[in-house]
This record gives sequence, C-alpha cells and structure tokens, in this order.
Amino acid sequence: MSAAIPPRPRLAATRWRIGWPRRVFSQVLLMQLAIATGVTVLATGLFLAPLGSQLDDQAMRRALAIAQTTAARPGLAEALQDTRPSPGGPVQTEAERIRRATGAEYVVIMDRNGVRWSHTAPREIGRHVSTDPSEALAGREVMQIDQGTLGRSARGKVPLRDADGHVVGAVSVGIAYETVRGRLVGAVPGMLAYAGGALAVGALAAYLVSRRLQRRTHDLAFSDISALLAEREAMLHGIREGVVALDARGRVRLLNDEAQRLLDLRAEDTGQPLESVLPPGRTADVLTGRVTGADLLTVSGGRVLVANRMPTDDGGAVATLRDRTELERLGRELDGTRGLIDALRAQDHEHANRMHTLLGLLELGLHEEATEFITEAVGVHRATAEQVTEKVHDPLLAALLVGKATVATERGVSLVLGEDTLLPDRLVDPPGLVTIVGNLIDNALDAATGSPDPRVEVALRADEGTRTVRLRVADTGPGVPADRRDLVFTEGWSTKEPPAHRKRGIGLALVRRLAERQGGSAQVSDRAGGGAEFTVVLPEALTEEPGGAPLTATGEPR
Repeated sequence: MSAAIPPRPRLAATRWRIGWPRRVFSQVLLMQLAIATGVTVLATGLFLAPLGSQLDDQAMRRALAIAQTTAARPGLAEALQDTRPSPGGPVQTEAERIRRATGAEYVVIMDRNGVRWSHTAPREIGRHVSTDPSEALAGREVMQIDQGTLGRSARGKVPLRDADGHVVGAVSVGIAYETVRGRLVGAVPGMLAYAGGALAVGALAAYLVSRRLQRRTHDLAFSDISALLAEREAMLHGIREGVVALDARGRVRLLNDEAQRLLDLRAEDTGQPLESVLPPGRTADVLTGRVTGADLLTVSGGRVLVANRMPTDDGGAVATLRDRTELERLGRELDGTRGLIDALRAQDHEHANRMHTLLGLLELGLHEEATEFITEAVGVHRATAEQVTEKVHDPLLAALLVGKATVATERGVSLVLGEDTLLPDRLVDPPGLVTIVGNLIDNALDAATGSPDPRVEVALRADEGTRTVRLRVADTGPGVPADRRDLVFTEGWSTKEPPAHRKRGIGLALVRRLAERQGGSAQVSDRAGGGAEFTVVLPEALTEEPGGAPLTATGEPR
C-alpha cells in the first residue's frame, strides 16, 4: 500500500506593485525627470540629425576646393596635352603629391574623353572613369556623394582649362565617406556626454525644486490637498463669520460669503486692492492694518462689526469679522429696559408715597384737597404725553420720546421738545430715525447728568415743501472740544467707561453712518450757553403724497 504524497508547500510570492506615487514630492520629481529626459533626448536628436548632412556638405566642399586648387596648378593642362597617360608621367606624379599633401582619398585627372591620367591604383591609369564626367567636361563644377571604384566618397569635380580657357580635361577629387562617417560617430560620444551632463543638472534641479515643494506642501498627497481645499471651501463659506485674506500687496486673496454680505462686496472683487473696493474709513484702516489691536469695533453699511487681523508668513494677512449689530441692539435695549425698570421702581416708590398722602387726606376728611392732589399728579404725565404726540405724529418716535422723558426725569434731567418741533407721520424709515434719536438722547443724558440745571432739548422739524428732516439734540454737559468733534463719530472712540455687556464708541458712529446712508450728515457744535449740540440732516427722510403734491409739515396738501 503506497503512502499518500503530501502536497508541496507553496512559496509565498512577493508581488512588487509598481504604481504612480501618491506624494506630491514623488509625482513632481518623476514628472520633472521625465520632462528633462525627453527634452534632452529630443535636443540631442535634433542636433545629430542635421550633423550628418553638415559633415557631408563640408566633405564635398573640401573635395571641390582641392580639385579647384589642382586645376589651377600651372603647367598641368600642358602636361595633359603633351604627354601620354602612364604611372610614371608628370600628371600622375603631381596628382599623387597633391593627394598625399591634402589627405584626399584620390585625385583623378582625366582628358576630354574621360580617360584617367592619374589614379591611386596605377592599373586604372588609361582606363575610362567609372562615373559620368560630362558635367565637369562641359565646364561646370560638381559636388556629390557617389559610388566609384574605391567605394563611396564625397566628390568634387572641376573642369581643367588651358591657357586660352578651353576645357582640355577635368579634375576629380574624392574624400573617403568612411572618414565623414567616422567624424559623425566620433561626435556622438561628446554629444552624449554633454546631454548626460545637462540631464544630470536638470535632475538635480528637479530634485531641489521637488524638495522645496515637499516642504511647502508638508509632504501631502494630491488627494489630501484636494480634500483639504474642498473642506476649506466648505468651512469658509459655511461659517457665520466673515473672512478676508490679503496678500503682501494688500489685494483681496479670499472673500467668503459672510464677508461679502457684511462689507457689501462681490466675488468679482477678489484680486483687487482692498482700498479700491472699500470706501475710506475705519473699516478699511482696520483690515489693512493701519489700526491695530484685538476685537476692534467698526461700522460698515449700518452694521456693527468686530474685526481681528492676523499677519501671515508671506507678508499678507487674514481678517475675521463678526456681526455685533444684533448684540449691540440687544445691549441698548437692555440699557433701556434697565432704565425703565429703575424708572418704574422710582415711580412705584413715588406712587406709594402719593397713596399714603392721599390716604391721610381722606382720613383727615380733606376731600377737596385729595381731589386736587390726584388731579395735579395725573395731569403732569398726561401733559407730557400730549405735548409729544401733538408735535411728533409718528407713533414709534413719539413713544421713544415719552419713554426717554420718563427716564430723564428719574435721572434728574429735564427733557423738553423744541418750540419748532413738528414732524408728520410719513417717515421713510421710522426704525432708522428712532435709532438716531435714541442714541443722541442717550449720549445727551449721559453728558447732562451731574451738570448745573441739567437739561436736554430735542427738536425735530420737516422743511416746508421738501422731504428733509432736521434733528437737533442739545445738552448742558461739558461739550465737545473742537479738536475732538470728528473723533466722537469714530467707531470705538469714547470717553466713557464701557458697561460689562458691550463696548462703547458705537452709538455716534452708527448715527453718522445711518445719516450718510440717506444722503445726509451728522455734526456737533457748541450749544449757546454751554454744552454740545448735535445736528442731523436727512434729505430723503419723508415720503411724498401719492399725487406728488408737496405737503406741509403736518402732512396736509398745500
């Protein structure tokens, strides 16, 4: 019984997979080496291709020059006519001397019948030449590469003339073609050496460039770079922060969607200098680095922005922008709410005192005095509200002024309307004017608080027959020095300590920006008697009557 033969073990085959490398360094190096090799081979081939023709032409011209010199030898034509062809004749002797002196393969002198009078092989003397001599015997010079008794050669043929200029024969000189080919072959090693040297230099340059590229790309693969680019685009255009990247020359290199919205720019502005796409002002100064710092406040298009700028290694910079408009609005609402709470708390305290007084009058039986007390207390508040609504017909603005009057009373400041105040209910942008008036009154109350006889006067007037609204807010505070009247409208500039929940230096900047958006202006000057007076002019603040007729300040047709 035969034993089963166990299967032969298989040797583990190692497979070498030669594929395209993934790294940028390797791919670029291989491509550059392939390009350098291809260019070197092509240049060498293009140089060697015409070199053979050039050597052939040089050999034929050399043969022709030797033939011309031989034909010009004095006495050669007479010897051809006076002697017979023989190996020891004068023609053969002279031809051999010239051949040895010039290194030609042969120098053949023939008569008009094409019979040789000289030849390298003496036995060929007296025989007819192997190639057609008709052109040379007809008086024309010939250059050619032809096959003869001595093999292939570069030939030059010229006519031989006597003293009278008649053609008595011809001179044919040949240069061995093997010599020409030898020169060509001999030039190839030198060309290959030069080509190899050029290829080595190109390979070294390709390696150095690839190494530099490897460092700049952090040795990533093209797929990794593509993925990073896709992720960067998704991140930049998905975040709710504006990102602006600048190059070393101050040109916009990158602009995401949020930055376009916040700065009112377009995607086509990429590649343009930042100062040519942004108007002059603090925003441009912050983004270009002329104003430095962290969390810098600026106003752009009515939006309150917080900007941070970080320089890059290539001399450029990346700036981020956050929209704080809503936060500033909420902060101001919080300030207003706190003021109203304080006012309500004070009113509650005052109301309790009045109720106690009223209760005491009633317990004492002083009913008439109690009635007069209640009438006087209610009449003060009613008079304030009626005075505002009679002169300011827009409900939002009237409500703001009534609320600010209450806050002013609790802060010990008298807020009054100017005698010329009269504003119709046809505002184009009531919230915008509310923002302007509210900011100016808040700043006036802060300035007037603590001054002798604190007072804030607000005047709102519509120019007769136009759409222009003029606003004037004056206070009895310390005023604004002449050298700081432009600074008070600059974003982030303030003389007051900022509250905990927000920063100062936004209100007046927003006032000027909103005024300028409507084609108007905002200025500050001295108030008669001391203090500051802010004046805002809004040329397009009112709407027109549907029929187009001009209206009076009360809103009635003229």
